[in-house]
Amino acid sequence: MSDSLASLKYLDPAFVSQISNMELRARLIVEGFITGLHKSPYHGFSVEFAEHRPYNPGDELRHVDWKVYGKTDRHYVKQYEEETNLRHYVVLDTSASMRYRHAAKLSKLQYGAYLAGALHFIMARQRDATGLIAFDETIHTLRPPKSTQGYVRELLATLQRLSEGQGQSQKTSAASVLDEVAERIGRRSLVVIITDLFENIAEHDALLHSLRHLRYRGHEVLVFHILESETEREFRFPDVPMQFVDMETGEEMSLQPSQLRANYAEAVTAFTNRFREKCRERNIDFIELDTAEPYSTALLAYLNKRQCLA
Repeated sequence: MSDSLASLKYLDPAFVSQISNMELRARLIVEGFITGLHKSPYHGFSVEFAEHRPYNPGDELRHVDWKVYGKTDRHYVKQYEEETNLRHYVVLDTSASMRYRHAAKLSKLQYGAYLAGALHFIMARQRDATGLIAFDETIHTLRPPKSTQGYVRELLATLQRLSEGQGQSQKTSAASVLDEVAERIGRRSLVVIITDLFENIAEHDALLHSLRHLRYRGHEVLVFHILESETEREFRFPDVPMQFVDMETGEEMSLQPSQLRANYAEAVTAFTNRFREKCRERNIDFIELDTAEPYSTALLAYLNKRQCLA
């Protein structure tokens, strides 16, 4: 991966050095000869151009890049990568609730963008194709997976635009979106969903069904559940009368946090435990993340754990 990527927002240089040797192995996908991550340079047709390398005696002349020869007076051979490499999608929730930030340095959406950038970097470094899907009520951004090095720069620029924009929709419709994702991704892939799971209560069962739908279609699924734990899991606001506004519906409620804190925390714990258990039943990794904790620390801990289990 080019060092110039390290200067881009959403790919911290110090963190790049930490994850340069990390891998994200696909434990469940077995398609053809794919049993995990691998590097598969392929010299042929109907494949995607990856990079140049110096010409070696015995290489076929049809793969020599004559345009480069004309500019440099040196022979370079085009290298390609098989389209059968592992495909990876980040599915990023960009709805209004993801823009919440109380005491943390980053909003949930910014935190998710940093996380997505790191995952794109890891996958591209492994020569596996990585793409991005972003949604709120509908899918509004779809960048198909590619494995070329320069494509990560484009994905990071897209993440920056998404996280800094105001968005066109306020609400989330994760269940219907994930069902659409399951149908639109034709080949079995590693699908990483980054969301706060702030779906309407009536849609919780539909959301769990959509996760099962992804697994039924043969995809390996990871869910990164992002919340600002102090306020969104524990409801630790100052004990004074406050007015709360739902970022997605605009509904308002006036209360004193201490009146609701215990019941709220209990409900969030029950909700989270249910999702974790249902995901476990379907071999879906469910990872809780707190925006107060550095995303780099959380991701490294998860990757190390996952590699130990591989």
